[in-house]
Amino acid sequence: MHRGKGMKFVGDSRIKANHRMPNVPKDYSEYPGKTEAFWPNFLLKEWMVGAVFLIAYLILTVAHPSPLEGPADPTRAYIPLPDWYFLFLYQLLKYTYASGPYNVIGTVVIPGLAFGALLLMPFLDKSPERRPSKRPLPTAFMLLTLAAMFYLTWEAVANHDWEAQKAMGAIQTEVKVTIDESLPGYKIWTGETSDAAQSCIGCHAADLKGGPAAPKLLGNTLTAEEVEDIIHNGRGKMPPGVFKGTDEEAKQIAEFVASLKEDK
Repeated sequence: MHRGKGMKFVGDSRIKANHRMPNVPKDYSEYPGKTEAFWPNFLLKEWMVGAVFLIAYLILTVAHPSPLEGPADPTRAYIPLPDWYFLFLYQLLKYTYASGPYNVIGTVVIPGLAFGALLLMPFLDKSPERRPSKRPLPTAFMLLTLAAMFYLTWEAVANHDWEAQKAMGAIQTEVKVTIDESLPGYKIWTGETSDAAQSCIGCHAADLKGGPAAPKLLGNTLTAEEVEDIIHNGRGKMPPGVFKGTDEEAKQIAEFVASLKEDK
């Protein structure tokens, strides 16, 4: 035998093995009774649990599909509302100390401290205990965080104007109205002969489709006298004295608005 060369073993693939090693997990003495084979025992359980959640999620999406709102319209004001899991941050930004000039506190400082503490938790709490009762500080901080998130989410839902949100996101049906461009009120509305209608356009929009603070004028059911009375005395969210034109211009605009009836 030469130096550097050892014994060589030769196997014959034609000889079948009589005994196979059983699929028995290793005996970890530090985890008595907690061992099982990863394949297929543990992995099969994981797949079964994942399949149950996936099927439940698919059933939920079929039973309660996501609500689709109307197409985006740049001429209409819209108040965006985040998904439910961000409602607590949405509510936080409503408070004085986290909004306005202190907006950076609500958007950066408080969330940064919360996520920073979560990232540092493995380094700050090195206790080997697993029971919450034996880890009072981490348990207390976690319960406080969950309570704050639950309270802020509840407040955001309770104080939000859902009817206005639904109206803003509703699909707008187009009303067919024939506009008489020969009326003097139309020329005032478009600014061709006067700027008196600028105060009206600010809320009702130049296309007469309205906005969050004022209804649309296309397809209204008002008479010219009713429109003129609203112009002078106000109604609902519209205060009196908004219109800055003359009485004659107010009368002409009232006649124009009253003519915007839906085509039959």
